[in-house]
Amino acid sequence: MKIFTRYAWVAVLLLPLAACGGGGGGSSSSGGGGGGGSTPPPINQVAIVANAGVVNDYTNGLFTSVTVCVPGTTNCTTVDNVLVDSGSYGLRLLDSALASLPLKFNNAPDGKPLGECTAYVATYNWGPVANADVKLGGETAANVPVQVMGVSGFPGAPSACTAGGLTENDTQQSLGANGILGVGVFRYDCGGACSSDQGGDPKNIPPIYFSCPSTGCTAALIPLAEEVQNPVSVFPQDNNGELITLPAVPASGAISAKGTMTFGIGTQSDNQLTGEVVLGADGYGNFQTAFQGKTYYNFSQAIGSVIDSGSNANFFLDATTLNITQCTGGNSGFYCPGGTSPISYTATNLSADGTTSITAAWDVADAQTLFNTGNWAFDNLAGPNPGSFDFGLAFFFGKTVVIGLNGAQAKSNGTTHVGPFYGY
Repeated sequence: MKIFTRYAWVAVLLLPLAACGGGGGGSSSSGGGGGGGSTPPPINQVAIVANAGVVNDYTNGLFTSVTVCVPGTTNCTTVDNVLVDSGSYGLRLLDSALASLPLKFNNAPDGKPLGECTAYVATYNWGPVANADVKLGGETAANVPVQVMGVSGFPGAPSACTAGGLTENDTQQSLGANGILGVGVFRYDCGGACSSDQGGDPKNIPPIYFSCPSTGCTAALIPLAEEVQNPVSVFPQDNNGELITLPAVPASGAISAKGTMTFGIGTQSDNQLTGEVVLGADGYGNFQTAFQGKTYYNFSQAIGSVIDSGSNANFFLDATTLNITQCTGGNSGFYCPGGTSPISYTATNLSADGTTSITAAWDVADAQTLFNTGNWAFDNLAGPNPGSFDFGLAFFFGKTVVIGLNGAQAKSNGTTHVGPFYGY
């Protein structure tokens, strides 16, 4: 009998409650184009795959490879099985996956080692920050801050990071990957609220960055440029977002599904918008969803919908609202409606300002039945997310999803879109 450890992984980054908390600019251009004259464009595409991951036990995980170098050198290592997450911002790698690459850890403004707590819905990552050259395909984000997780000897996570009973996720076994590549709609993983030079409040410091002596880390403000950043936003070109393309999978799932992540939107011939509808998001990265006569969105409470490749299912509403059965035991993070036919749902997704809309359609199958197939890539896996919609990796199959960075511009059919935005 095979025992399945099926990660109910909701990887939406929890940002400080302030509009544009994770923003801070992005590119203000349309991505710099793809080169000109006799200079060929960079290779702006990487392979991605949805499969069981490095621990061979990850449902609907989307992975790629990332090359990391000591800044300005050829001393590099390539890390595979890095989770592609459009719901967070910045690169986070396990120290164990870096093959002893001698990255220099950064200090907080007081000269003590700088630690970062990255909180998600149920878990957190903890570790120091270092600068690195990050290479994806032919694109390079030079000297960008990244988080290194699971560093032996680094001070432990402070109570402000673990509050609420969050579980640390800093080993290959617990993470199910060698790192997380956050390519969401913002550049900075915190933004102005954590910055010492862009409006951070020293009397109300978010529990994200910490000054860490040998014991007793304390929350700290740091310069904005020293925050962990979405590498795509740091590319010299093709830096206004990305397109994630995955094939359709059968109703019973697939062992794996291979696709591509293409950098830039409308900057080269391979990243033009060709029929995708663009939904503008708000300062939290959310848009509206209208479902069964009710619109789910509240800007003042930072409640809304996202399209998030780091969440492995379509997490929406709750079993009572949907009149659907929730799984029990170890699979309680998913829906188990029973039967052999999936339940079909449709909704209307609207831009945050309500001016643009597009239909969303998805199925919900019995999660336990899906897990028993031995497959790992499913488009009909779903679970609860009370009061809102998180369109996870299950939503990505059979389409191209567009992620537009905050403040960046992209053009399609004569219309200029300004991020943050999503499209499909």
